[in-house]
Formats: sequence, C-alpha cells, structure tokens
Amino acid sequence: MHEALFYTARENKTIDCALCPHRCTIAPGATGICGVRKNSNGTLESVVYGQVIAEHVDPIEKKPFFHFYPGSRAYSLATVGCNFRCRHCQNAEISQMPKDRGIIMGTERTPEDIVRRAQENGCASISYTYTEPTVYYEFAYDTARLAHERGIKNNFVTNGYINPEPLEHISPYLDAANIDLKAFSDDFYKNICGGRLQPVLDAIRHYKRLGIWIEITTLIIPELNDDPRELEDIAHFIADVGTDTPWHVTAFHPMYRMLDKPRTNAATLHKAREIGLRAGLSYVYTGNVPGEEGENTYCARCGAVLIRRYGFFIRENNLRNGACPTCGNILAGRFT
Repeated sequence: MHEALFYTARENKTIDCALCPHRCTIAPGATGICGVRKNSNGTLESVVYGQVIAEHVDPIEKKPFFHFYPGSRAYSLATVGCNFRCRHCQNAEISQMPKDRGIIMGTERTPEDIVRRAQENGCASISYTYTEPTVYYEFAYDTARLAHERGIKNNFVTNGYINPEPLEHISPYLDAANIDLKAFSDDFYKNICGGRLQPVLDAIRHYKRLGIWIEITTLIIPELNDDPRELEDIAHFIADVGTDTPWHVTAFHPMYRMLDKPRTNAATLHKAREIGLRAGLSYVYTGNVPGEEGENTYCARCGAVLIRRYGFFIRENNLRNGACPTCGNILAGRFT
C-alpha cells in the first residue's frame, strides 16, 4: 500500500478522489472505478504502487510515437487497472483484472529498479503504457522524476482521462504523450468506454499548453466511429490544437467484448488519412497495416521522404539534425 495523491477525506471517512474526471466518492474499504485506488479507513491508497504486471523493451514506434526520438528504445511498463472499461481493449487481461477477476497481480519493483533497467537496456525513454498510467500515477510520478534526473525521457500512452492538477504536477517530468481520441461522440465514450468525451478534449489541449509533445491515436472501428463526418470532426479538432500534431489512424481487430465487428480494411484507413490531410494536418499515419505508405514521414514543405518505416521498424532515416535534408524544413517533434 502507498498513500495516493489528489484526494479529500470526509468526516465520515468517505473519500473524494480528484485524480481523474470520474471524481469517485469512495466508501471505506471500497475502490474507485479504476479498481486500484482504495479507501483504507479514510486514507486513499494505491494498491498497485510498484506492482508491475508488464515490463518490456519496445521500439518507440510501437507506442506509437513517430516524432519522439524515432528509432530509439523505450522501457515499457504497466500495473493492472484502468479508469475506462473499453469493450475492445487489447490488454483487457491486465487492464481489467481488478474488475473482471477481483485480483491484483504484479512483480515488485521500485522506481530505482525501473530506471536502472532502462539504463542497462540503452533506452532513451520510459513508457508508461499497456494499461492506463493515470491509475498508477504515484508510481509513474516517482519513476519519471528519477528518470528525469538521470537524463531519461518519459512518455505516457494514455486515454487522456486525467484532471488538470495531476497533469500539471507531473508535467515537469513528462516529455510526451500519445493520447487516444477514441471517437468524437459522447455516446461512444459512454457506451463503449465508460467515460465522457469532453474531459479528453480538454486534457489534449492542456497537454499541449504545458509543452508536452503529443501525438493522437484513433482506432477506427467499423460501424462505430468510421463515419467520414466523425473523422472530419476529429481531424479538425486536432488541427485546431496544432496542425503539426501527428494523427495515427489505426486498424481495429476483434478483441475482448467486441468480437462482433470486422477488422478495419486498408481502404478505410486510406480515407481517414486523406480526411486528415485535407483538414490541414501535416502528419497523418496509418497503423496496424504494415507496408503502407501512410507509415512514412514526409516533409510538410517539399514532400521528401524523411523517415521510411515498415511496421514498428525504421528502414530509412534521412533527417539531418531534425530537419529535411532537401529543403531544410524543421520536422515537428523531439529528436536527438
């Protein structure tokens, strides 16, 4: 057990959690919606602090980040738990473990352990990923602060469901975030994910204001969020945040409690990419379909190929100090 941040205890020992927009009121002995923040006799505790359920060295492109130290490795970790309950979750076995199985599992790790392993594996960054990093905030915060002191970058792969104060608190140590913008419909968020759209939109803008590098991912699910008008709404929102914000449109395949929808075909991804480019976005990428030209990074000024990819791997990197070698245009992002 580890005392959590961002909560208020009431006189009757109930707790108001202020970490995410759910703002759970938690009775003694109960947990919030995430299943991993527990009211222990009037004290809110993280029951997953240091309990790491997944730990891998990944290419940064797997997150996906295409404009954040491309070609580097990320030490990736997660605990169990999530503040969403997406019907199509690809990591439901661990993200939904506290709710589906009523258990907490993990291998004990300290922030020092994680940072040391990242250094030993030559990782440029630590990715808080696989589940939702917001729900293991305290462990992520302590690890990110230590990594920052050691010159290692930090990034979140997140659903964006976090309140402003916690985001501001970790922002000095958080270098990047890939944020899921799952749809542009509150009904989708309510019925498919168990959340709301507006807090995610607000968080995306707040990440940007704080100077954290952001990339946006939309998993396109046939019949649910693939309507061209909805994709146009997403694209225009991202363009309003910043036309240099990369948008990853990725293919769905049946998972967890959404086995009744077909895989996303390549033509749908092509159409989504075209919609994003027409909306003025400089960088729109297709994902989960290796070998597509939409995996490559092109210069926004002259169209030269800057980075050629296949899946999560870089086949050709023509960047020169973060700039196009043909016209000298600076590529938006974070580069060595």
